[in-house]
Amino acid sequence: MWKGRWAVLFLLAGIFALCGCAAIVVGGAAVGAGSGTYIYVNGEMRTDYTAPFDRVWAAVEKTVAKMQGLDVERSKEIAQGTISAVIDDEKTYFSVKYKEKNLTTVSIRVGTIGSKLASQMLHDKISDNLLKK
Repeated sequence: MWKGRWAVLFLLAGIFALCGCAAIVVGGAAVGAGSGTYIYVNGEMRTDYTAPFDRVWAAVEKTVAKMQGLDVERSKEIAQGTISAVIDDEKTYFSVKYKEKNLTTVSIRVGTIGSKLASQMLHDKISDNLLKK
């Protein structure tokens, strides 16, 4: 009798464990799947843009120029690049990474601890620059 109860308990625990993992995987895929979904973690706001890396890089550069960024430092490689600049008296960091053929991830940190509002505004400007091309 106890063996049957333990077997049922073990089976239920296994089902709950598997269901929990599947929900995390599905949830993780849903979060990063589309453009317009912003993730703000530890002062950094990240999103995916449905555009090739070079086009997104150009949009980020245009955003920095329009915002009159000072002390601009660029570092670009094949599939990733960073731009740091002083925008509105705040040190701002942009990270651009190739994800897929027409999917590029951009992360922005404004200031030392981050500013959600300023990062959102910069992402909006990048989106506008992508639409203009």
